[in-house]
Amino acid sequence: MAKKKVVVAFSGGLDTSYNVMYLTREMGYEVYAACANTGGFSEEQLKTNEENAYKLGAVKYVTLDVTQEYYQKSLKYMVFGNVLRNNCYPISVSSERIFQAIAIARYAKEIGADAIAHGSTGAGNDQVRFDMTFLVLAPGVEIITLTRDRNLSRKEEVDYLNANGYFADFTKLKYSYNVGIWGTSICGGEILDSAQGLPESAYLKHPTKSGTEILSLGFKKGELCSVNGVEYDDKIRAIQEVEKIGAAYAIGRDCHVGDTIIGIKGRVGFEAAAPMLIIGAHRYLEKFTLSKWQQYWKDQVSNWYGMFLHESQYLEPVMPDMEAMLTSSQRNVNGTVTLELRPYSFQTLGVDTPDDLVHNKLGEYGETAKAWTSEDAKGFIKVTSTPLRAYYSVHPDEER
Repeated sequence: MAKKKVVVAFSGGLDTSYNVMYLTREMGYEVYAACANTGGFSEEQLKTNEENAYKLGAVKYVTLDVTQEYYQKSLKYMVFGNVLRNNCYPISVSSERIFQAIAIARYAKEIGADAIAHGSTGAGNDQVRFDMTFLVLAPGVEIITLTRDRNLSRKEEVDYLNANGYFADFTKLKYSYNVGIWGTSICGGEILDSAQGLPESAYLKHPTKSGTEILSLGFKKGELCSVNGVEYDDKIRAIQEVEKIGAAYAIGRDCHVGDTIIGIKGRVGFEAAAPMLIIGAHRYLEKFTLSKWQQYWKDQVSNWYGMFLHESQYLEPVMPDMEAMLTSSQRNVNGTVTLELRPYSFQTLGVDTPDDLVHNKLGEYGETAKAWTSEDAKGFIKVTSTPLRAYYSVHPDEER
């Protein structure tokens, strides 16, 4: 009988390494190791992943590069919406996992796999993101989660791998990291103590520059198009350039506390220079180019968009509807934003945009009124005050 095929979502870490070997040796599967890259793996890491996958027993290894798809179908809209979960976290890992899961499900269907395996535990959000995506996009394909179902400890997994001749540096570090195009998350260590923050040593990127530096970011219809005057057709390269510049000042560090999909509170540290600089500049440009109600309603939609993305609802049919609104809102978000960078922080300085609503023929705030008279102003104020005057004339005892 032909062996059953299983696709292992392979990151090269301990859990996924264990999955490849155990499914091959103990369960008799024909294992296809698939690394879905959303921009967080270097060429060297991908090459090491390939070598290790074959050592572990995989019959085939593939890298599924979905970085551009991830930008076009997610990152772009997160910039349009200035999406920061709890006004803090740029939703890096959450959004990455969805697109990794989509790529894995697509590959499993392509090769006619009988099963998909991933290394998530039962205590986090990723199990939901992977399982839900596979259930929807690969119906009928079995989902195998050895680490979760068998409640395996790191020691058990390491011992099994070593006993079968596979040795790698799986030393449990004080911190665990997830590096991606949209930021690096940091878990463990002081993060587990609500009274503490992360020390300098916990971060992967440290300030290499002092003083200040001017950074200019250009946008066309809400999308980043230039960095310091250099035009970029490839938005991923533009993001990487902003990251390189901002990381030299260790910009974009913080700790996020939020509600997980499984119902408990979670805390994570992160460093995300590019997202914080791009979103900061984009939000500032929108203040000059969007109407009051465009900004208000876009904020409402953006909050829901980020929440759905975080909670594994990317495939919910309402998401394209929200994306359509976000896209429409960007039609006049054009121009260049100037920022001043310094160690650990930045400041927005100004904008140059043809769609500047601050400069108009009607008046300058606090200076001169050109489109109305003083009598017009007094009448407007009197009419605006009418509901309050009516209320307090009936309830004078409630005057504040």
